[in-house]
Amino acid sequence: MQVEPTLAVVIVNFRTADLAIDCLASLAVPGTVPEKTRIVIVDAVSGDGSAEKIAAAIAERGWAGNVDFRALDVNGGFSYGNNRAIDHALEAGRPDYVLLLNPDTVARPGSIRSLVSFMERHPAAGIAGSRLEDPDGTPQACAFRFPSLAADFESEVRFGPVTRLLRRWQVAPPMPDTPARIDWVSGASMLVRYDVFEEIGGLDEDYFLYYEEVDFCRRAAKAGWECWHVPASRVVHLVGQATGVTLRDRRPARRPSYWFNSRRRYYLKHHGAAYRLMADTAWVVGHVLCRMRMFLEGKRSGGPPKLLGDFIRHASPVTTIDGGKPRR
Repeated sequence: MQVEPTLAVVIVNFRTADLAIDCLASLAVPGTVPEKTRIVIVDAVSGDGSAEKIAAAIAERGWAGNVDFRALDVNGGFSYGNNRAIDHALEAGRPDYVLLLNPDTVARPGSIRSLVSFMERHPAAGIAGSRLEDPDGTPQACAFRFPSLAADFESEVRFGPVTRLLRRWQVAPPMPDTPARIDWVSGASMLVRYDVFEEIGGLDEDYFLYYEEVDFCRRAAKAGWECWHVPASRVVHLVGQATGVTLRDRRPARRPSYWFNSRRRYYLKHHGAAYRLMADTAWVVGHVLCRMRMFLEGKRSGGPPKLLGDFIRHASPVTTIDGGKPRR
């Protein structure tokens, strides 16, 4: 008789209590998650009443049987919060899989079960990501290639002929309609075989926010694990509600310093100082060329304010980093 796999769902909340409660409600719909599922939600010192609101909702809606809530003592970022949630989940026993799920998501019925089923059928897959979509079903970019010098230039220059020339390096390729191998998937709904954590360790806590799932997928790939995009697993993602960085209905907020720090760490850790310098140069050249073209066309970029100046300012002299061993 086939034994049903066990799943731990981990959610890190920061000042999005109402969205987190909606996320939990979506997971409670029968058939959405496997029967042997434990959910751990942690609050990263929101300071706005989120912890009390979430705890009350869990009690009032009868979710306490399979949902654990913990308030963290510090806000150490996405990796830190998820690692602490995984640590707590392990107290109930080792799961077969861990799902990293954003609080600003709503799982479609059956979506998480289908993601686990895919992994059960593909033992070489260490990581699988859901199809992320708007509430109306419009797909979002959620399956990506690893960052590179060519990709940095293409993403900033935003010019059709260059994009066609550098298509094979484009970070966000067209979303496939069938399961497809990919370099990395969004951490908004990312399923990880627990064997991967045992082999490569947890998320790198030296990333506060951004690039941590890129780093994790790259480390898994180096260890021989496959990463897949699974479009049958459909999850609504209300983009950028916690940070304001990736909101699409208005001009994004000024990019925070931790984005630049995470980018710098990723390149130094996986490519070294010389390549990081070349990638920075490619980004700046592409960005300047795009701004010049838009100026001549009488258009505004619509991007984050002061982005070029912030990028140059954060491109500090080359520094060394530790060996990248994640702290757990």
